[in-house]
Amino acid sequence: MSAIEVAGLAGGLVGLTSAQLDDLASRIDGRLLRPGDEGWSDAILTWNGMVARTPALVAQPTSARGVAGAIGFAATHRLRLSIKGGGHNIGGTAIAERGLTLDMSRMRTVTVDPGGRLAHVGPGCRLADVDRATQAHGLATVLGFVSEVGVAGLTLGGGFGYLARRFGWAVDNLQEVEIVTADSRIRTASRREHAELFWAVRGGGGNFGVVTRFTFRLHEVGPTVYGGLIAWPFERAAEILSAYRTFTAAAPRELSVWMILLRAPAAPFVPPEWQGRRICAMSVCYSGDLRRRDEVLAPIRALGKPVVDVLREQPYVELQSYLDGTEPKGQHYYWKTGYATELSDDLLSAMRGLFADCPIAEGQLAFLHLGGALNEHDEDDGAVGNRDAHFVWGVNGAWEPGELDADAFREWIRAAWTRIRPYATSGNYVNFQLAEDGHARTAEAYGKNYERLQRVKADYDPDNLFRVNRNIPPAT
Repeated sequence: MSAIEVAGLAGGLVGLTSAQLDDLASRIDGRLLRPGDEGWSDAILTWNGMVARTPALVAQPTSARGVAGAIGFAATHRLRLSIKGGGHNIGGTAIAERGLTLDMSRMRTVTVDPGGRLAHVGPGCRLADVDRATQAHGLATVLGFVSEVGVAGLTLGGGFGYLARRFGWAVDNLQEVEIVTADSRIRTASRREHAELFWAVRGGGGNFGVVTRFTFRLHEVGPTVYGGLIAWPFERAAEILSAYRTFTAAAPRELSVWMILLRAPAAPFVPPEWQGRRICAMSVCYSGDLRRRDEVLAPIRALGKPVVDVLREQPYVELQSYLDGTEPKGQHYYWKTGYATELSDDLLSAMRGLFADCPIAEGQLAFLHLGGALNEHDEDDGAVGNRDAHFVWGVNGAWEPGELDADAFREWIRAAWTRIRPYATSGNYVNFQLAEDGHARTAEAYGKNYERLQRVKADYDPDNLFRVNRNIPPAT
C-alpha cells in the first residue's frame, strides 16, 4: 500500500508509510480498505446523512485478535479511532473524519444456547440477526424496535425496546462481554470478573474498549405476538392522549405501546384520503398470553373508529421490523429527547399544541412507554442509571438532503424541546444525543454515575484512545 495521512489523536495528521500500512494489514485478521477499494462505500455508509463523514482507512477484522491488532496499531501511532457496529447512531459516532474506522460487519455471528437461555452475539450484528436466531427457539432478549439498528451501539448505551417493560434495559440482560481494551488486551468482563469494567460497559457507551462478544440472557417470548399500528384523527388528540395516560398506568408489563403524533404515511395500509393528514398513532406490542389479548387491548379498542387498524397476530420478528420503513438510510435526522416520570396535563397539552403547529412533513412527537422492570433496579446497577424513567419523549424531524428549510426545521425542534424540557427528568438517553450535544449533556445522562465512569475510564483508557463517542474523559 502507498503512504497515507490519517487524523491523529492530538489533532493534525499522522503520516503512515507503506511499510506501516502493511504492518496494520497483517494485524487485523481481515481486510484493510482505502477509498476506491471494493466495499468502501458500504463500509463508510451510516444511517444519518446529516453527519456523514469519510475516514482515511477502514479495518474490517474477523476476530478479537484482529481487533486487538488494530487497537494496538492505533495506540502506537496515536491515530483517531472510531468503531462502527451498525452505523445507526444519530450523532454519527461510527466514523472519525480522516481517521481509522474499525468496521465490525465481518463479526456478525449469533450462537444460541437454548438450554442455558443465552445468546452469544458478535459486534457486527443487527437486531434482526439476533431476533431471527433466538426466535427459532421461542426466545428473545431486550433490544430496540428497528431491525437494522446495531446491537453493539444500542446495548452499550443502555438499550430499550418493546420488551423493556418486562425485562429492563438491554444491559440488565447482559451477562458477559469479551472486550479489547486500550492496552490491546482481550478480557472477559462480568459481575464476577473485571466487575468495574462490566459495570461501566452496561450503559457507558464505547468509552472503555471494543466489545467483540455480547452474551445476553434470553426469555420466553413469541414466536407469535399481537401488535402493529392503530391510529385516529389528530382532532381527537386530547381524548386519545388522556386515554393513553390512563391505560399505560395500569397496563400489564407484557403490553408496550408507543404513542406517536405524525402525518399518516403514503403506505398501502393507510386509506388514500388519510395519507398526509395528522393522526394519533399507537405502535403496539403485546407479548403475553394471546388468550388474554382482547382483555388487555380493551382500553385501546374502546376508543373506537380508528382510521388505521392493522393490529393482528404476527411473528415477533415481523413486529420488530414494522417501523423500519420510517427510518431509511441517508435521510437527514434531527431530534431532541428526554425522559419523563409521568404524563402531566401540561406535558400532554404542550405535545398536542406543538404537533398542531409542526412545520416538518416527516416530523413526529412521541412517547415511548418504559415503566416496569427497569425501575426496580438500584440507580447504580450498571452505568445506564435513569431508573426513574417511565417514558421517553421525543421531538423528531427527518428530511431529504438539500431541504431548503432544514435550518428552520432544526430551530423549530430546538424551540419545541425548550418548551417540553421542564417536564423531563434530570437524565437523558445517551444513544439519542446529537453530534452538537456537549460534555454537559453526556454527564447529565449518567447523573451520580458519571464520576465513577471517569474513574473506570482512567483505569482502562487513561489516554482516551476511545473518544469518538459520547465521550467520558478519564478522571485526573
